[in-house]
Amino acid sequence: MKVVANNRKALHDYHVLESFEAGVVLGGGEVKSLRQGMVSMSDAYGGISDGEVFIYNLHISPYKFSSGQYNPKRKRKLLLKSREIKKLYGLVQQRGNTLIPLKIYFNERGFAKMEVGVCKRRRLYDKKEKILKKEEERKLAKVKKIAR
Repeated sequence: MKVVANNRKALHDYHVLESFEAGVVLGGGEVKSLRQGMVSMSDAYGGISDGEVFIYNLHISPYKFSSGQYNPKRKRKLLLKSREIKKLYGLVQQRGNTLIPLKIYFNERGFAKMEVGVCKRRRLYDKKEKILKKEEERKLAKVKKIAR
């Protein structure tokens, strides 16, 4: 599995409640751009309309050697099973939950896959708590290393 991009900002700003693996509908130039890692997921988000799941604002730069041009921020359809879409719809309808892409990768067979998560925004005090907890863990690890 070759990971192309991780959405670290989303992991910092959101609690991931549940994650799903989905295929992505892409054109030829977009796949080649993904293989080169020319993708930005910082402002991307998901939505469900007419029983289909779409990702908006996912920026895939145009492949410089392709002849066809496309909109780099167009909406892209995700391929999920109908029961997964129903479950996602139920989770996203709850107040405060959003659909965020977490990472894009190529599986063993060479297909582009995206991990999307149902997320809830973190409050400022949650972020501070997380930072303090990490600092404590680092200090404990340092003390344990010295004690050896």
